[in-house]
Amino acid sequence: MVSDNIQPLSSLGPMAADNVSDEQANDPARKDYIEGRKFFTNGDYSQAALAFHNALRGFEEQGDEQGVANAADRLGDTCLAREEYAMALANYQRASVICEKEDDSFSQLALNKKMAVAYRKLGDREKALELLYDMLEHYRLTQNPKGAVEILIVIAEIYSEQGDKTKAADAYRSVASIHARFKHSRLAEEFNQRAAALEQGQ
Repeated sequence: MVSDNIQPLSSLGPMAADNVSDEQANDPARKDYIEGRKFFTNGDYSQAALAFHNALRGFEEQGDEQGVANAADRLGDTCLAREEYAMALANYQRASVICEKEDDSFSQLALNKKMAVAYRKLGDREKALELLYDMLEHYRLTQNPKGAVEILIVIAEIYSEQGDKTKAADAYRSVASIHARFKHSRLAEEFNQRAAALEQGQ
Protein backbone atom coordinates (compact mmCIF):
# COMPACT_ATOMS: atom_id res chain seq x y z
CA MET A 1 0.00 0.00 0.00
CA VAL A 2 1.28 3.48 -0.80
CA SER A 3 2.04 5.40 2.36
CA ASP A 4 0.18 8.63 3.13
CA ASN A 5 3.50 10.24 4.06
CA ILE A 6 5.34 9.91 0.77
CA GLN A 7 4.08 10.26 -2.74
CA PRO A 8 5.15 7.95 -5.50
CA LEU A 9 8.54 9.12 -6.68
CA SER A 10 7.20 9.84 -10.14
CA SER A 11 5.66 13.06 -8.88
CA LEU A 12 6.26 15.54 -6.14
CA GLY A 13 2.64 16.58 -6.21
CA PRO A 14 0.68 18.92 -8.44
CA MET A 15 3.00 20.86 -10.73
CA ALA A 16 0.44 23.13 -12.33
CA ALA A 17 0.62 26.68 -10.97
CA ASP A 18 -3.08 26.80 -10.11
CA ASN A 19 -2.75 23.75 -7.86
CA VAL A 20 0.15 25.15 -5.82
CA SER A 21 -0.35 27.18 -2.64
CA ASP A 22 1.46 30.53 -2.25
CA GLU A 23 3.75 28.97 0.33
CA GLN A 24 4.68 26.11 -2.02
CA ALA A 25 5.15 28.46 -4.99
CA ASN A 26 7.66 30.50 -2.96
CA ASP A 27 9.55 27.45 -1.68
CA PRO A 28 13.08 27.62 -3.21
CA ALA A 29 13.58 23.83 -2.94
CA ARG A 30 10.34 23.18 -4.80
CA LYS A 31 11.26 25.78 -7.43
CA ASP A 32 14.63 24.09 -7.93
CA TYR A 33 12.90 20.72 -8.23
CA ILE A 34 10.46 22.01 -10.88
CA GLU A 35 13.31 23.69 -12.77
CA GLY A 36 15.25 20.42 -12.64
CA ARG A 37 12.35 18.53 -14.19
CA LYS A 38 12.18 21.06 -17.03
CA PHE A 39 15.92 20.85 -17.67
CA PHE A 40 15.77 17.04 -17.58
CA THR A 41 12.86 16.92 -20.03
CA ASN A 42 14.81 19.19 -22.38
CA GLY A 43 17.91 16.97 -22.15
CA ASP A 44 19.99 19.60 -20.31
CA TYR A 45 21.38 17.13 -17.79
CA SER A 46 24.09 19.39 -16.36
CA GLN A 47 21.55 22.05 -15.40
CA ALA A 48 19.10 19.38 -14.23
CA ALA A 49 21.75 17.85 -11.95
CA LEU A 50 22.50 21.26 -10.43
CA ALA A 51 18.82 22.06 -9.89
CA PHE A 52 18.02 18.66 -8.33
CA HIS A 53 21.12 18.91 -6.14
CA ASN A 54 19.96 22.33 -4.88
CA ALA A 55 16.43 20.99 -4.36
CA LEU A 56 17.83 18.06 -2.40
CA ARG A 57 19.79 20.39 -0.10
CA GLY A 58 16.73 22.60 0.36
CA PHE A 59 14.48 19.68 1.28
CA GLU A 60 17.15 18.41 3.70
CA GLU A 61 17.21 21.78 5.44
CA GLN A 62 13.41 21.71 5.71
CA GLY A 63 13.44 18.15 7.05
CA ASP A 64 11.10 17.18 4.19
CA GLU A 65 11.81 13.47 3.66
CA GLN A 66 9.30 13.15 0.83
CA GLY A 67 11.05 16.00 -0.96
CA VAL A 68 14.46 14.44 -0.27
CA ALA A 69 13.29 11.09 -1.71
CA ASN A 70 11.86 12.70 -4.84
CA ALA A 71 14.89 14.94 -5.44
CA ALA A 72 17.32 12.05 -4.83
CA ASP A 73 15.35 9.89 -7.28
CA ARG A 74 15.42 12.58 -9.97
CA LEU A 75 19.09 13.27 -9.34
CA GLY A 76 19.65 9.53 -9.81
CA ASP A 77 17.79 9.66 -13.14
CA THR A 78 20.00 12.55 -14.23
CA CYS A 79 23.18 10.71 -13.25
CA LEU A 80 21.95 7.63 -15.13
CA ALA A 81 21.34 9.76 -18.23
CA ARG A 82 24.90 11.13 -17.87
CA GLU A 83 26.25 7.57 -17.52
CA GLU A 84 27.42 8.31 -13.95
CA TYR A 85 26.17 4.95 -12.72
CA ALA A 86 27.80 4.88 -9.27
CA MET A 87 26.39 8.31 -8.45
CA ALA A 88 22.98 7.26 -9.77
CA LEU A 89 23.05 4.26 -7.43
CA ALA A 90 23.97 6.39 -4.42
CA ASN A 91 21.02 8.69 -5.05
CA TYR A 92 18.58 5.85 -5.70
CA GLN A 93 19.72 4.12 -2.51
CA ARG A 94 19.12 7.28 -0.53
CA ALA A 95 15.56 7.51 -1.87
CA SER A 96 15.12 3.79 -1.30
CA VAL A 97 15.92 4.05 2.42
CA ILE A 98 13.16 6.65 2.84
CA CYS A 99 10.64 4.58 0.84
CA GLU A 100 11.46 1.49 2.88
CA LYS A 101 10.96 3.43 6.10
CA GLU A 102 7.60 4.69 4.80
CA ASP A 103 6.65 1.19 3.58
CA ASP A 104 6.08 2.55 0.07
CA SER A 105 6.52 -0.67 -1.90
CA PHE A 106 5.50 0.76 -5.27
CA SER A 107 8.10 3.53 -5.18
CA GLN A 108 10.58 0.93 -3.92
CA LEU A 109 9.80 -1.22 -6.96
CA ALA A 110 10.37 1.71 -9.34
CA LEU A 111 13.71 2.42 -7.66
CA ASN A 112 14.76 -1.24 -7.80
CA LYS A 113 14.22 -1.24 -11.57
CA LYS A 114 16.50 1.76 -11.97
CA MET A 115 19.11 0.38 -9.57
CA ALA A 116 19.16 -2.91 -11.49
CA VAL A 117 19.93 -0.93 -14.68
CA ALA A 118 22.75 0.94 -12.92
CA TYR A 119 24.25 -2.26 -11.48
CA ARG A 120 24.08 -3.91 -14.89
CA LYS A 121 25.81 -0.92 -16.51
CA LEU A 122 28.53 -1.14 -13.85
CA GLY A 123 28.99 -4.83 -14.65
CA ASP A 124 27.68 -6.00 -11.25
CA ARG A 125 25.24 -8.53 -12.65
CA GLU A 126 24.86 -10.39 -9.34
CA LYS A 127 23.48 -7.28 -7.62
CA ALA A 128 21.24 -6.60 -10.62
CA LEU A 129 19.89 -10.18 -10.49
CA GLU A 130 19.28 -9.92 -6.75
CA LEU A 131 17.05 -6.87 -7.30
CA LEU A 132 15.36 -8.44 -10.32
CA TYR A 133 14.43 -11.57 -8.35
CA ASP A 134 13.00 -9.35 -5.57
CA MET A 135 10.88 -7.60 -8.20
CA LEU A 136 9.81 -10.92 -9.68
CA GLU A 137 8.60 -12.02 -6.23
CA HIS A 138 6.68 -8.73 -5.85
CA TYR A 139 4.96 -9.32 -9.20
CA ARG A 140 4.17 -12.91 -8.21
CA LEU A 141 2.59 -11.74 -4.93
CA THR A 142 0.62 -8.97 -6.64
CA GLN A 143 -0.36 -11.35 -9.48
CA ASN A 144 1.06 -9.12 -12.19
CA PRO A 145 2.00 -11.37 -15.15
CA LYS A 146 2.99 -8.43 -17.39
CA GLY A 147 5.52 -7.20 -14.81
CA ALA A 148 6.81 -10.74 -14.30
CA VAL A 149 7.35 -11.20 -18.05
CA GLU A 150 9.27 -7.90 -18.32
CA ILE A 151 11.57 -8.86 -15.44
CA LEU A 152 12.10 -12.44 -16.66
CA ILE A 153 13.25 -11.14 -20.05
CA VAL A 154 15.86 -8.91 -18.38
CA ILE A 155 16.94 -11.84 -16.19
CA ALA A 156 17.37 -13.98 -19.32
CA GLU A 157 19.45 -11.24 -20.99
CA ILE A 158 21.75 -10.97 -17.97
CA TYR A 159 22.25 -14.73 -17.80
CA SER A 160 23.06 -14.68 -21.53
CA GLU A 161 25.62 -11.92 -20.94
CA GLN A 162 27.19 -14.10 -18.25
CA GLY A 163 27.30 -17.06 -20.62
CA ASP A 164 24.86 -19.07 -18.49
CA LYS A 165 22.68 -20.27 -21.35
CA THR A 166 20.81 -22.85 -19.27
CA LYS A 167 19.49 -20.27 -16.79
CA ALA A 168 18.75 -17.84 -19.62
CA ALA A 169 16.76 -20.57 -21.41
CA ASP A 170 14.88 -21.36 -18.17
CA ALA A 171 13.89 -17.70 -17.82
CA TYR A 172 12.66 -17.59 -21.44
CA ARG A 173 10.67 -20.80 -20.85
CA SER A 174 9.04 -19.17 -17.81
CA VAL A 175 8.05 -16.24 -20.05
CA ALA A 176 6.66 -18.72 -22.60
CA SER A 177 4.60 -20.51 -19.93
CA ILE A 178 3.07 -17.23 -18.74
CA HIS A 179 2.12 -16.35 -22.32
CA ALA A 180 0.73 -19.85 -22.86
CA ARG A 181 -1.44 -19.50 -19.75
CA PHE A 182 -3.01 -16.40 -21.27
CA LYS A 183 -3.44 -18.07 -24.69
CA HIS A 184 -0.76 -15.90 -26.32
CA SER A 185 0.37 -18.84 -28.42
CA ARG A 186 2.53 -16.86 -30.88
CA LEU A 187 4.51 -15.20 -28.06
CA ALA A 188 4.76 -18.46 -26.13
CA GLU A 189 6.23 -20.14 -29.21
CA GLU A 190 8.65 -17.23 -29.79
CA PHE A 191 10.09 -17.50 -26.27
CA ASN A 192 10.27 -21.29 -26.42
CA GLN A 193 12.26 -20.89 -29.64
CA ARG A 194 14.61 -18.39 -27.94
CA ALA A 195 15.19 -20.91 -25.17
CA ALA A 196 15.86 -23.73 -27.64
CA ALA A 197 18.26 -21.54 -29.65
CA LEU A 198 20.26 -20.75 -26.52
CA GLU A 199 20.54 -24.42 -25.60
CA GLN A 200 21.70 -25.25 -29.13
CA GLY A 201 24.39 -22.60 -28.78
CA GLN A 202 23.06 -20.26 -31.48
